[in-house]
Amino acid sequence: MTDSATSHHQTDLIHQTETDSQVPNINAAPLVIAIVAGEVSGDSLGADFMQQMNNLRDDIVWVGVGGTKMQAQGLQSIFPLERLAVMGLVEVMAQLPDLLKARRELLSAFKTANIDWFIGIDAPDFNLRVSKKLKPKGVFCVQYVSPSIWAWRESRIHNIKAATDLVLCLFPFELPVYERHNHPAICVGHPLLRTIDQALIETSINQRRSELVWHNDGLQQFFIERFDDVSQLICVMPGSRRGEITAILPLMLDGIQKLILLDPKLCFIIPTVDQNHQYIVQDVIDQRSEQLRAAIVVVYDDSQPAFSQQAMAASDIVMLASGTATLEAMLLERPMVVVYQLNQLTYQIAKRLVKVPYVALPNILADTAIVPELIQEQASGDNICRTVMRLLQPRAYAEQLKALVATKQLLQQQSNHYPADSVIEQWFVQEKTSISSKG
Repeated sequence: MTDSATSHHQTDLIHQTETDSQVPNINAAPLVIAIVAGEVSGDSLGADFMQQMNNLRDDIVWVGVGGTKMQAQGLQSIFPLERLAVMGLVEVMAQLPDLLKARRELLSAFKTANIDWFIGIDAPDFNLRVSKKLKPKGVFCVQYVSPSIWAWRESRIHNIKAATDLVLCLFPFELPVYERHNHPAICVGHPLLRTIDQALIETSINQRRSELVWHNDGLQQFFIERFDDVSQLICVMPGSRRGEITAILPLMLDGIQKLILLDPKLCFIIPTVDQNHQYIVQDVIDQRSEQLRAAIVVVYDDSQPAFSQQAMAASDIVMLASGTATLEAMLLERPMVVVYQLNQLTYQIAKRLVKVPYVALPNILADTAIVPELIQEQASGDNICRTVMRLLQPRAYAEQLKALVATKQLLQQQSNHYPADSVIEQWFVQEKTSISSKG
């Protein structure tokens, strides 16, 4: 859907509210929307949704939990989203008392604010429990990002139906399970499909790299010391959570140590989501050899929008943890190697429950292994080194790039709904049905 089409569609929705006596007017009173994101990727999704809604009207009251991007759209976060960013089944159990306390705090704040809608961004184990308390009270509840019921524990659909009025799915492969159980769900696509800068794809990699370095003092210093003595630039992304960084980055560094023995001209850039993460990553690297430290630059730059995307686009390949970053790399048409490790008990539990054979989004979307996944015991320094060197060979590089572009194009074709439009439309349908049933 084009920006122009979206604008006309949104105008039509507002006009509908003003002319149809059977549908409540969305502009009749301030709309109070509760919204909760539990991690950095959720902050981006939430901010995108909030911006769409803010473009429709300027008196929305936002209450909930989010990061810097959601706060820039008008949210005053009740507490930091990092409080909810807990990774893994075992880790959640350790933080359960505080998570329960956080839920009580939110429900109290929502009651005080007299909310109309609740939008839970990802974090389904937390957000669905919140919405299950709110839906019986007449709050319109939306889960934005479907729980992975397409992959494991499809029986959760019954709790989802009890807790939500609508589920916004990011990917088309998620819809069939909702269709089977007759619950409203719409594939809105990932915001990255609309927001990623096309210039990062259309310009030459040398130009991307020059622009990235030119605007950052740390990168200028790093590359000045090397002049033209760089064979390949590899972007390394060990995850946005502290738990991911401490579990995955050491494995990546083991691989990098072996890679620079084979090719001392390899260079590595690690973009971080904030300065605190930069310190955490740098502390891990500082414990390694001088040779390895000299080959890696860790950068945080809040002056450049979507800095991590710029770093990926300027790199030859990306070595990364599983997650949203794999989708970013695919949309930027950057070949990749996925490295991931969970707590061993968490992994063993998940291994017995999950129905799909892949963890990386490009592989799930393509339904075949187009990017290599090094998971758990496979995520060793030797395997990382061997896999990266294989990918840097022209034939393997070209094959993966071709598969990534084909998968990207198919995803674009299947993702043609906007989140704000979808929520408003479903809310109208539900409210009109409610009014009709009351006679």
